Amino acid sequence: MEKVATALTIAGTDPSGGAGIQADLKTFQEVQSYGMSVITSVVAQNTTGVQAIHHVPLEMIEQQLDAVISDIPILAFKTGMIANIDMMKVIAEKIPQIRAPYVMDPVMVATSGDALIEAEARDFLRERLLPFTSLVTPNIPEAEFLTGEKIDSTDDMKQAAVVLVERFGAGAALVKGGHMEGEATDFLYDGSSLHTFSSERIDTKNTHGTGCTYSAAITAYLSQGLNLYEAVKAGKHFVTAAIADSFTLGSGHGPTNHWAIRKEKVKQ
Repeated sequence: MEKVATALTIAGTDPSGGAGIQADLKTFQEVQSYGMSVITSVVAQNTTGVQAIHHVPLEMIEQQLDAVISDIPILAFKTGMIANIDMMKVIAEKIPQIRAPYVMDPVMVATSGDALIEAEARDFLRERLLPFTSLVTPNIPEAEFLTGEKIDSTDDMKQAAVVLVERFGAGAALVKGGHMEGEATDFLYDGSSLHTFSSERIDTKNTHGTGCTYSAAITAYLSQGLNLYEAVKAGKHFVTAAIADSFTLGSGHGPTNHWAIRKEKVKQ
């Protein structure tokens, strides 16, 4: 029997489909990994912003995790929105049981600018969850918070990636350059080497869910056995294609196109 690549996402929802659990599962499917999910928060949001958040009871988060862990092998997993310390404690207790690559998307603020994590939980995320990670994927504002350092240049981005690994214990760090000018350049530090991933910057406002999609693609590729460098390279290609082929939907920041990579395969 062929081995099935399985990937789990632990995150909040997005009923408009562009970010969160919905974006993760779409990405897993397009990369051809079997997607599973544990919902931490039910979020009322769309392309214009977040309207309301309802947190899933802690017992239910734990039961969701136990249901998956006890039944199906998990070959890679990611976390997205984890809104408070109590949720983080539940997840931290379960992570050692999973024994698979862990990709953390340190979701703190939505594309619209709405906060998605309580202020006091940010320190806990850095101090308690970050050391479990195989990879953390912050954008520049998230990397600034995690390191406590201002990032104004590509050199600062490189230094932040190194600090996240060597000072704060992440397995590896991918600092993303979406907030910089010029090419969209990301820097990966894996504990020994610094790698650069660049793509042409695409002039579009339709970037809802790009962080979720990028980290989900990396998670899916890791679940299929790619090494970290190759998984990030493939994930960068996936999200770049999704942004390049994004579409205007809704009246705010439209979503990326999760099936853009499928179009490439058809052309081939």
